[in-house]
Amino acid sequence: MTNKRIVLTTCGSEEETDRIAHYLVENRLAACVNVIPRIKSIYRWQGKVESSEERLLVVKTTAEQFTQIQDAIKELHSYELSECIAIAIDDGSAAYLEWVEENVR
Repeated sequence: MTNKRIVLTTCGSEEETDRIAHYLVENRLAACVNVIPRIKSIYRWQGKVESSEERLLVVKTTAEQFTQIQDAIKELHSYELSECIAIAIDDGSAAYLEWVEENVR
């Protein structure tokens, strides 16, 4: 088990995606953010089934930065309830995981 995490969030616009991704990397909360464009999300919201086109952000970071990332997403995001979930990285390339550590505060 490592202290590295993948954080997932979705955004409804390219502008918002870029703003959040750049903020996280520039402020050293994340070493890298991958953007997967054009995903289709189907979800229940306020009692109705909704569907929308979104972009998925895959954030590489450490467990220690998760609270700050969560706060940043909440502040920068336009959604009333934004997704922000962390997935633990059990193992991986030692060199890559070291690079993540070096590029996050």
